[in-house]
Amino acid sequence: MLTVDFFPPVVDDPYTYGAVAAANAMSDVYAMGGEVLLALQVVGFPEDQPVEILTEIFRGGAEKVAEAGGVIVGGHTLLDEEPKYGLAVTGTVHPDSILRKSGAQPGDVLLLTKALGTGIVLTAAGADECAPEHLQATVDSMLRLNRHPSHLAKEANAHACTDVTGFGLIGHAEEMAHASGVRVVIDASQAPALPGAMQYISQGHITGGASRNREGVAGKVEIADGVSEEIEHLLYDAQTSGGLLLCVAPESADALASALEADDFLAARIGRIEEGAGLRIEA
Repeated sequence: MLTVDFFPPVVDDPYTYGAVAAANAMSDVYAMGGEVLLALQVVGFPEDQPVEILTEIFRGGAEKVAEAGGVIVGGHTLLDEEPKYGLAVTGTVHPDSILRKSGAQPGDVLLLTKALGTGIVLTAAGADECAPEHLQATVDSMLRLNRHPSHLAKEANAHACTDVTGFGLIGHAEEMAHASGVRVVIDASQAPALPGAMQYISQGHITGGASRNREGVAGKVEIADGVSEEIEHLLYDAQTSGGLLLCVAPESADALASALEADDFLAARIGRIEEGAGLRIEA
């Protein structure tokens, strides 16, 4: 399998930026149940910036790939007015073990392995209105690889999986509903938020990505009257290095949740799969 992802800095520290970008780029491999083999670095960097900054970005990315069991074998760098960094990743998976977004079945339980709100917290941080502990919690979440949750999902015979990234929870859940030919129902009251995220929503830190995500699924999502506007913003928020959204048979859900929590991952039960079509958000 092949995948590529890169973006401008989301945090000030170059090493952390490189590591977060690498974790995000590798996430698609884990969403399909694969393992990372190798990666190429994709880089844009201003010629008037110190090369030491670029070195730290490279170091963060390389160490995160090494944590995943992969190696960086090269890449390409060009001059750009704004730094950009990411990876083109090659992974491997046995054809009989591929996790797909198209396998959700009526009766399945929906589990989410990371809290939501990275875009909101990072936007507040960019405006110098984010508490340091809230930013650190978000960085810690983004740095965690989806590798082990992917392993556990395969052991639990998960029926479907996708990672929650740029399209937000609603966008990726709608893709899963469409691909699987089922109705995905999300319980908005169970959606987990990163520390500070709801506070920053109330202060007006809404991202452009969330607005584009809302437009992208217009007419495809049914939202119950009792769902607050603040929760909607959280569900539409574009995620960087978000968690896995898993569909698992109800008889396997408890064991999978326990296994995830034993390794300090989230296992939020945020909804279910029903007969029908589309996506519904319940209060």
